[in-house]
Amino acid sequence: MKRDFSRLAGKQFDLLVCGGGIYGAWTAYDAALRGLSVAIVEQGDWAGATSSASSKLIHGGLRYLENFDFKLVRKAMRERQRLLQLAPHRVWPLRFGVPVYNDSRIGMLQLKAGLMLYDFLAEFPGEKLAHRQYGHTKFSERFPFLADTGLKGGFTYGDAQTDDARLVLELIDGASEAGAVCVNYCRLTGLIESDGRACGATLRDMTNDNGAQVLARQIVHANGQWLSAPQPGQDWCRLSKGVHLVMPGQLSEEALLLTAKSDGRVFFMIPWYGRTLVGTTDDDYKGKPGPVPVESGDIAYLLAAANRYLRKAWTEQDIVGSYAGVRVMKHSDKASPSEASRDWEMKTANNGAHYSIGGKLTSAREDAASIVDTVCGQIGVDVPCATKDRPFPWAPESDFLPWSDSICTRAENLGIDRECTKWLMRRHGKRVEQVLDSVSNEPQLAERIVPALPFIYADLIFCARTEMVVHPEDLLRRRMPLSILAILSKDTMLRISEIIASERVGVGMEPIAESD
Repeated sequence: MKRDFSRLAGKQFDLLVCGGGIYGAWTAYDAALRGLSVAIVEQGDWAGATSSASSKLIHGGLRYLENFDFKLVRKAMRERQRLLQLAPHRVWPLRFGVPVYNDSRIGMLQLKAGLMLYDFLAEFPGEKLAHRQYGHTKFSERFPFLADTGLKGGFTYGDAQTDDARLVLELIDGASEAGAVCVNYCRLTGLIESDGRACGATLRDMTNDNGAQVLARQIVHANGQWLSAPQPGQDWCRLSKGVHLVMPGQLSEEALLLTAKSDGRVFFMIPWYGRTLVGTTDDDYKGKPGPVPVESGDIAYLLAAANRYLRKAWTEQDIVGSYAGVRVMKHSDKASPSEASRDWEMKTANNGAHYSIGGKLTSAREDAASIVDTVCGQIGVDVPCATKDRPFPWAPESDFLPWSDSICTRAENLGIDRECTKWLMRRHGKRVEQVLDSVSNEPQLAERIVPALPFIYADLIFCARTEMVVHPEDLLRRRMPLSILAILSKDTMLRISEIIASERVGVGMEPIAESD
């Protein structure tokens, strides 16, 4: 992927997509595959806001059954199954445990009924994802760090997991390979209209302040929380802040779905790159669009919710990292954001520009296909959705299991440990061969950057060279989320800085600040 702002200037496109999160990425990818000339611009980095601040889940949403949102759950279940098949490197099964205590808000019988319905809506997904029931002893053995006083038993059920930022990046790369012009750090500064219809935009290169104009037959805004700033977006959107804490590794291959005793909200404990994600909060957000802080109240809420279940309580000193994002939902009069629908809709303004509102990481592909259907209808193109049955851009071209076995064997021969190899395949798919080639040439690149985390220096260099990195945060937060998974030492930061400098990556790359 190469960033080239000059490819935008003075050009005419069928479609201009504004926003480089999950909805913008899927829209650009689908449209480019259908043969449309496409440009996608993002004022920050790809997945730079909420699309890298999710719970990292591809799931139906068990908790939505309480709101009787069966249509949304069924839709998400279909997409979960599709993504597991089309992208085994990018989306992988993850089982969740659900403990039931004497004082649990939902008892064993009610939860059993809900999980049976969940399996039914997934069209009975098979042994790997179907729910299972456990008594007190068996469930406690499965999750030994959970408090067992008052534990009646529990269940496990199947969903799936991903790395959200890398999911977006893979789609952007796929769009680029299909002919789309993809430029991050490119801000839309205004729309161009003719006879009251949007027909183009003025753009600003955020790396050097150069300007450009583009013409576009159709324009789609998929810019998340920024939709709520001007009219008419303020009337269309409801914003909710979600916070996650990164805690020490407590889980390995299974996650937990838990209920906060203080307010009855569902939250998760999820294994991720050897750490544990705890989240999320769900509070109405009234602030300005942009970076969202993790506040002391958010931390206190999540720690208190988690510690009610743990044998050994966590403290603030145990927090490794944290992040916050802002969900965009359809306008709702529900008292709590948790009760508001996560379903998606598209609005079209009087000038013909389209706005993507709400939705989920899981169902973004199907929603984006609807966006592109509308765009094609407006410009008289009759081409069906191109992503429904298409393997992902980085999916291995052979069967996944034999391919992964061969990669593991080669990596082991190169001195790369199995955990790092697992995550290399999940992060890069078939491109992992290029990472292994670099280790073959320079064996020292098999070293872990941080001993506790499954990242090697060859991975860092590959991302820096090939993944449109402009600023250090792009590399260390989204391409490889070291900055939230570890407190990096001065020596490690110095070595990373030297690597970045030697690779001469980025545009206007500023030095990396050292950690204390």
